[in-house]
Amino acid sequence: MNIVVLISGRGTNLEAILKAIKEGKINARVSLVISDKKDSSGLKIAESYGIPTKFIDPSFFASRKGYDIYLAARIKKENPDLVVLAGFMRILSDEFIEQFENKLINIHPSLIPSFQGLKAQKQALDYGSKFSGCTVHYVTKELDNGPIIVQAVVPILPDDTEETLSNRILEYEHRIYPQAIKWISENRVKIEGRKTFVENAKYGTIPVNPDLEDF
Repeated sequence: MNIVVLISGRGTNLEAILKAIKEGKINARVSLVISDKKDSSGLKIAESYGIPTKFIDPSFFASRKGYDIYLAARIKKENPDLVVLAGFMRILSDEFIEQFENKLINIHPSLIPSFQGLKAQKQALDYGSKFSGCTVHYVTKELDNGPIIVQAVVPILPDDTEETLSNRILEYEHRIYPQAIKWISENRVKIEGRKTFVENAKYGTIPVNPDLEDF
């Protein structure tokens, strides 16, 4: 399976994915990593794995639509089976999303549909939630609300800060994102309306802190 990854920042989820591929846990390759931030440390991580990288500067474009048209065209040159958003901090246009229907996935640091958008961890703390977590989902035109592939639940502790909660959630992100990609690479994820099903998964449907098969 050929993958293109889009990033904006640290690239920790990218690194978790690349590590899983290198270890042979995922039968896939990443042909290109694209960032909208020139100083993204994720670009250096990709280069350390020998992955081609490209910085596409949003300031060169007069509109978000123009940026997305160029971005989609560049991605299509790679003929990807899957486009992975790994901390890509731009809201993609409907036209972009339509071009990669059921081939575009994201990870979000909450149990969607709760706490969509930015600062999801802070939203959960401010709301007084007792649990938060992370979600791997297909990207649709509605922000952070596509069909869910897998979720992990993280308890919110009484003394949690945005930073401590974010760090604990991130540990699970590094597990469930590679696992979801492995399932997709094995053609085991089936979408039926808003629901997804993973064929021959241990848990049968969507797990809570799953006993993951490989991660």
